[in-house]
Amino acid sequence: MGIPSIDFDPDADCPLDGVRVLDFSRLVAGNMLSLQLADFGAEVVKVEVPGTGDTLRHWRNNGHDLHWKVYGRNKKSITLNLKDPDAREMVLKLVPHFDVMTESFRFGYLERMGIGPDELMKANPNLILVRVSGFGQTGPYSTRPGFGTLVEAMSGFASNNGFEDREPVLPPLAMADMIAGLYGAMATVIAVRNVEQKGGKGQVVDLSLLESIFSTLGPEAAVHTVTGRVRKRVGSGSESSSPRNVYATNDGGWVAISASTQRMTERLFTAIGRPEMITDPRFATNADRVEHRQEVDTVVGAFIKAKSLKDAIAFFEEQGITAAPVYDISQFLADPHVQERGIVVNMPDADLGEVATHNITPRLSGTPGRFRRPPPEIGEHNEEIWGRIGYSPADVAALAERGTI
Repeated sequence: MGIPSIDFDPDADCPLDGVRVLDFSRLVAGNMLSLQLADFGAEVVKVEVPGTGDTLRHWRNNGHDLHWKVYGRNKKSITLNLKDPDAREMVLKLVPHFDVMTESFRFGYLERMGIGPDELMKANPNLILVRVSGFGQTGPYSTRPGFGTLVEAMSGFASNNGFEDREPVLPPLAMADMIAGLYGAMATVIAVRNVEQKGGKGQVVDLSLLESIFSTLGPEAAVHTVTGRVRKRVGSGSESSSPRNVYATNDGGWVAISASTQRMTERLFTAIGRPEMITDPRFATNADRVEHRQEVDTVVGAFIKAKSLKDAIAFFEEQGITAAPVYDISQFLADPHVQERGIVVNMPDADLGEVATHNITPRLSGTPGRFRRPPPEIGEHNEEIWGRIGYSPADVAALAERGTI
């Protein structure tokens, strides 16, 4: 079947049609946020540095800006040199034409420019200002630069990730940024709805990467304050349920199993020929199995090690056991479920013909998102957007000539 291809439909009807977003953010969190809004129809206008553009344009693979091609879809681009003497006035002219403004500058940058929240709200009392930062707009760390790596370390995520006898492991992707971007998109829609449906006014969304990723650690704080324990790294195991791990097959593959309910555990023990474990006091309850996790993993692992990956997955599917193969990206793309669902699609691209990207997520049956336009060139929409606030094509050309845009 292969990866399905899509076409851009610039006139597609979308649920966020009419919502306008002025996006000053850089890197992953802000782009993830505005991507969610753009995929569902918001007009997202990236404000980029003239000639340089968003930092993601410079993260390259084989010479191609693949990060930008994925996160820049469905957006427009204008340029503005914020160091130019006219930049402040131009921003204040823009914001009345937008519902949302996002930024991820160093702490206090907008205030030093004279376009902090108070000034922006004077220009547009209904403006939603989303401020993306590592540590938030208050507190002793608010002035620190806040890359995702730092908060992935400080939040406790890295301390929990990896194996007990080895170093803590950072995620191999911009996890904190991704999570913050999703939270930010949700917060933006909430704030816009408050204006549109409740008669509310503009507000500041203080979006902290640290708080975003910490919130995904579940009851970590509750467990520690009640028990006094600091969780140890357990690799792919879990302190919450057992069996739960990855297990090697005899052909170099890996199977992930999560038997997190009593019924599933009993079904698993029976299927692998060890029904006596169901009543063994070491394994009778989930708490018992967690305490004796290594013994459980030894038994389950030995059973799986005698099989190939294909045979192991087929066996567990037949027995109704919650198991899945551990895929790399090539295996994921080849999976028939991934292909039939269109989880990954080929998007038209001027440089490469097509570029594979994740499909719009989540799927709404009545008001789905759409692929409406390819990622823009730097400043591609200068005439259109600056023209809305009174700059003629000649004005735009003159501003570009002097380096303002």
